[in-house]
Amino acid sequence: MKLLEVKNLCKIFDDKEILIDINFSIPNGKIIGLLGKNGAGKSTLIKLINDLLTPTKGEILINGNKIGVETKKVISYLPERTYLNKQMRVKDVINYFEDFYDNFDADKAKKLLKDLDLNIEQKLSKMSKGMLEKVQLVLVMSRNADLYVLDEPLGGVDPATRDYILDTILSNFNENASVIISTHLISDIEKILDEVIFIDKGKIILQSDADKLRNKEKSSIDEIFRRMFKC
Repeated sequence: MKLLEVKNLCKIFDDKEILIDINFSIPNGKIIGLLGKNGAGKSTLIKLINDLLTPTKGEILINGNKIGVETKKVISYLPERTYLNKQMRVKDVINYFEDFYDNFDADKAKKLLKDLDLNIEQKLSKMSKGMLEKVQLVLVMSRNADLYVLDEPLGGVDPATRDYILDTILSNFNENASVIISTHLISDIEKILDEVIFIDKGKIILQSDADKLRNKEKSSIDEIFRRMFKC
């Protein structure tokens, strides 16, 4: 059984096709790069996987189950924009997640926050954009989920912190879980990718093992992407 299966998926907004006949599957134990230009359909696809939008046609299965309440329990989602209540302190958010999610590991979250030099007593309203993004990533990666879906996890942090975040992603999901990372910073993440999915104008134009693609094209994933999507 595949961890994630997307079958004949279409999404239409105001008579415009955003996703067109999307088909792919993801096994357990892989880190997948979901790569495409702005407006390609990446965020729409991610929202459909997380049951935040309803497909116009087709279906999405997680461990063989249709998207819904049960699948939300095993998907840990990092949205592109901050969603946390900024009047809360970091420790309040940890307590909230611990109460809300059965698979949340508060001790792991506290360790990761300490490693990132974040004060659990601090109010979120007093934090910078980059600090908030670190807190959100820690919360997401501290769940013992089957599938982690990360939308632009590196956007607001400095290059040194990116390395730590990538190490955090690598070391904080179990071998049976998989991770989908949507990002524009391909050169930063490609070293951890097992597979890549290129999406353009609502269609998947390539899905490949990352090493095989690099060997075939004699180029990095970043270079291949730039060639394929050259303006």
